[in-house]
Amino acid sequence: MVLGLSRQYLWTVVPLLGFWFGSFLDDKETERMTMFRDKSALYGRTLKEGEKPSWP
Repeated sequence: MVLGLSRQYLWTVVPLLGFWFGSFLDDKETERMTMFRDKSALYGRTLKEGEKPSWP
């Protein structure tokens, strides 16, 4: 027992924390990439006057 936590508890919590952290990082990357939608840095073009973006 480490700090009052059993091995069984740690074998349950550590993978769940890893999954949560990976999901958090994936969500942050998705948020970051939305800044580049229809921007010339990513697609190599600019929108014309009155043209709608490709997302709703």
